Amino acid sequence: MFDLPKYGDGVCLARMAELLNALRIDRGWLQRVSVVVTGSNGKGSTAAMVACIGRAYGLRTGLFTSPHLFRFNERIQVDGIEIGDDAFAQHKRLVDAAIADVSKRHGERFGAFEALFALACLYFQDSQCDFAVFEAGIGGRYDPVRLIGARETCVTSVDFEHVDLLGNSLELIASDKSDACAAGGTIVYGENCRELRRHLVEYNRWRACTPLFVRDEISVDNEAQSASGQHFDFQFGYHDFRHLEVSLPGTFQFNNAAIAVTLFLLWLQHEHPRKAPDRIEAAIRAGLRNVRWPGRLEVIQQDPLAVIDVGHTPDGIRQSLASLVAIHGADDWILVTGASRDKRADEIVGALAPSFDTIICTAAHHKGADPQAIAAAARLGNSKATIHVAATIAHAVRLSQEMARGQNRRVYVAGGLFLAVEYGTVAKGGRAEDLDFF
Repeated sequence: MFDLPKYGDGVCLARMAELLNALRIDRGWLQRVSVVVTGSNGKGSTAAMVACIGRAYGLRTGLFTSPHLFRFNERIQVDGIEIGDDAFAQHKRLVDAAIADVSKRHGERFGAFEALFALACLYFQDSQCDFAVFEAGIGGRYDPVRLIGARETCVTSVDFEHVDLLGNSLELIASDKSDACAAGGTIVYGENCRELRRHLVEYNRWRACTPLFVRDEISVDNEAQSASGQHFDFQFGYHDFRHLEVSLPGTFQFNNAAIAVTLFLLWLQHEHPRKAPDRIEAAIRAGLRNVRWPGRLEVIQQDPLAVIDVGHTPDGIRQSLASLVAIHGADDWILVTGASRDKRADEIVGALAPSFDTIICTAAHHKGADPQAIAAAARLGNSKATIHVAATIAHAVRLSQEMARGQNRRVYVAGGLFLAVEYGTVAKGGRAEDLDFF
């Protein structure tokens, strides 16, 4: 989409500020309309929920997320509709010209993610959005989303990821992600950040950022889930909503939904105070009930039942596996697994293998680790399991489908984003080689 490397030169904030100015982005408007979602796991689901609530409230809503799963245009949406190819091309020309000018003056190279962020800002401004939800790329301290100056942000969860950039402790990673919030703003922290509460309270003190934690200041209660749906009770301040239905499956979605609701309530109170409570509650209920977000415990077919999950950190994978069992039961599963070459395959496969007696180890076309290495990790994690090796995703799809139909079993695909998306694509008749990621 852009003739640029994935990342630019060093810290991008100064050149990104110039780029936004060159594109005539109204930074005051951008701050007023925007919230920012950061975190290790759950960012995409949370961002989608916040945006869906905003649309249900009647706001023209922009949504910027990454990565895409099937089509690049997924990353930029207005009112749930992906940016069209013509609009993308038109805005890309403007961004390309502005990048060329700024780069020439300062001798710095931009990255593709930076260019895409600028394009999203321009598109949302041209679309006259009332509300915009931005998902951070990596961290928050030096991510382009920091330039938004959002007063309402969140950290959905923390796990070890990008440690070379964010730091080799959870405290450092959470601190980096927290810096997406403007001074004097409010940061909503997910449930697994509670163990870092003492650190985060002190870290935010002198920037006067208010930290709020799910299951402390934000109450989540009476959670219930099944294959037909799930719901929970929510309480924050004077807001008390009972039996909120969540369309996205998984126990981890209770955390994400609570963050999404709180983030919207905080933004609404800041930008549109004294609105009718019944209208707010109706929008929250409709947004959580109607949101769609592919790839998280997604059922891609019924005969045989096949479920894919794009989680790619050990903690996220463990949470998804627990939810799979809670929703669909623990028996009769065939696991299809793999990991990207730059991920901790031993930990990822080790978190999955003990729960399955039949495991197919494979490699995604995009960045897939050697399937023999995946098989070794699976044997280490579960010496009693029957291990199969499939050299390609296409082979893994054929083998898993044949085994599932012949043995009246079900298929679970987990271990990485590329693995899950490619499996879903091939199972529906497509080709992994035709997918385009960056």
